[in-house]
Amino acid sequence: MTMRASEGSSRRVDIVSLGEPMVELNQAVELNRTGERAGRVYLQGFGGDSSNFAIAAARQGARVAYASAVGDDPYGRLLRELWLGEGIDDSGVATDAAAYTAIYVVTHDEGGHHFHFFRSGSAASRLRPAELPRQLIERSKVLHLSGISLAISTQACDTGYAAIEIARQAGVKVSFDTNLRLKLWSIDRARAVMNDVMRRTDICLPSYDDVRAITGIADPDALVDHCLAAGALTVALKLGEQGAIVADAGQRHRIEPFPCQPVDATGAGDTFGGAFVARLIAGDSLLDAGRYAAAAAALSTQGYGAVAPIPRAADVRAALEAAG
Repeated sequence: MTMRASEGSSRRVDIVSLGEPMVELNQAVELNRTGERAGRVYLQGFGGDSSNFAIAAARQGARVAYASAVGDDPYGRLLRELWLGEGIDDSGVATDAAAYTAIYVVTHDEGGHHFHFFRSGSAASRLRPAELPRQLIERSKVLHLSGISLAISTQACDTGYAAIEIARQAGVKVSFDTNLRLKLWSIDRARAVMNDVMRRTDICLPSYDDVRAITGIADPDALVDHCLAAGALTVALKLGEQGAIVADAGQRHRIEPFPCQPVDATGAGDTFGGAFVARLIAGDSLLDAGRYAAAAAALSTQGYGAVAPIPRAADVRAALEAAG
């Protein structure tokens, strides 16, 4: 693999997000002049939970870098253009000429929308510990990764652990979103790895369905207790339409859902996480960061796709002020 011309070692950032970026192809119906179905077209967008997180954090004002690998292909170049436009440092993203950039296709029918992933052997899944942007991680405030970052391959899991070790040795906080995907690994392996990573985590961002699946616990407060007992210092449990719970060893707050008119919840959890960590870095209290993140996530559901609807800071503040 080859890295960008600069390793980013001289630049300090707030967050380094590690994982697999993806390009989205979303099916749309093409109509002819009479309004009848004429065929199918695919709208190109972007995805990948850790990339969505990075964009959400950047749009709230955080200085963000991304660590990953893309193929030497048009999709990899599209992603680099995306990050450039968002002000995200991609010097920690390698180019793997022997692999491809992951994509996913969204199709629609009477049963709803369906995701089809093409990621096995992707460039991001082949990233090795030696190819991590060590100095960029060491100069950051938070390293973020997710369950998907660890599940896409055994090598990716090793790389994720290596990144966590670099961060911890440098006094950099670790942020972890569970993002359980059982098509990528077994429930037993997911349970073992996620509980172990929680032990090394400063900010844990679990979704209710994820931690319920790996623990068998149904009560939200008990799930928060589990994450704290596992070793996470701060927990933001995402409850979807029910809001969230944010907690640490000394406080716990129930965050009510922010009012919105949702049309597509894709990427809402990533938006919550990126906004939450960005606001913690900016100095917000746990409660204020939770309320801000809930508003950002709600606003992101009012448009289609994972990236385009992610709100910027001015939009979130305006919505919070309007809601009183």
